[in-house]
Amino acid sequence: MAEVMSPIVSERIWALPVSGATVKFLQYLLYRSDFGGRLPVRQKDMAREYRVTPQAISNLIAPLCELNIVLRPKNGDGSKGNSYRLHPLAAKYADLDDMEAAFRSAIASIKAGDLPNLKLPAYAAVPPAEGRPNLQVA
Repeated sequence: MAEVMSPIVSERIWALPVSGATVKFLQYLLYRSDFGGRLPVRQKDMAREYRVTPQAISNLIAPLCELNIVLRPKNGDGSKGNSYRLHPLAAKYADLDDMEAAFRSAIASIKAGDLPNLKLPAYAAVPPAEGRPNLQVA
């Protein structure tokens, strides 16, 4: 069975208040992540693979952390860890059953206050599916 992507972020990626470079980097993170969202690479390794500096990785990942799409798990002492993971509602899964189970668990964790909710922007209308939008400069 083919892997499945969470539609929560992927179908609304156009509405994220981040740069195109950050959206592209999110696609890299999805590619590199394990099923369920664990990222098995360190920031230094991401920089080498993505062919940028570690500071550039920090700049790309920061807006995703602000939206809670990327999480930095806390260490046992309460400090932020050096590892990253994708929010369970934004991750990829081996199959639909795994995704549904992870979503149920994530929603329960959000309600319990153990997991932050995604900070995705609300929108009133989706962009047009065909044709060009009527964009004008004020």
